[in-house]
Amino acid sequence: MLNMNFAERVVIDTTTLPWQPSPMAGVQRKPLSRGGAESGHATSLVSYAAGSSFQSHPHPGGEEILVLEGVFSDEHGDYGPGSYLRNPPGSQHAPFSRDGCTLFVKLHQFDPADQATVRIDSKNTAWLPGHGGLQVMPLHSFEGEHTALVRWPAGEVFLPHRHFGGEEILVLSGTFCDEFGEYPALSWLRSPHLSQHTPFVREETIILVKTGHLPFA
Repeated sequence: MLNMNFAERVVIDTTTLPWQPSPMAGVQRKPLSRGGAESGHATSLVSYAAGSSFQSHPHPGGEEILVLEGVFSDEHGDYGPGSYLRNPPGSQHAPFSRDGCTLFVKLHQFDPADQATVRIDSKNTAWLPGHGGLQVMPLHSFEGEHTALVRWPAGEVFLPHRHFGGEEILVLSGTFCDEFGEYPALSWLRSPHLSQHTPFVREETIILVKTGHLPFA
């Protein structure tokens, strides 16, 4: 078990974590949260060496991927940097990478009724205006859960706010800040239900953010 108390705030600078081997040669990972079993709840960074692959396998609880570097592939297509993928519960595929790639992956965390297959190339998708100077790229919503990319212009300050159902952030570029600290690129933050903060940035910053998805009593 790793970081499975969803009532606790978790902050990890993933650049300081060592890569760990996976069951498949050439595929390594940096676990961020994990329920224990290979097929259970997991949030990780995953690295595929050039030419590495996984055998075809199912995702009973769904799989969510953001391609950070390189090209990730399966029998359905090739997905370059910035690709956002959702494989719903019950889906199956045989992933591989010809030249290597790095991914942010969430496993076994879908609502069983969330059956959407999603393929978004964020590099070729328009940003929408958000609050203040923010720009937002919605990626997926289901009931109270929302996932998006958010671009913060230098000097932007957001209003103090609470997170119903929690908030999870992966900093993709720049440095994300709040009153609790500063979080450089590839920092992962998970804040519990009804947590509150006042985020801001000093430099242009892009984050992947998910809200409303964490369990609470």
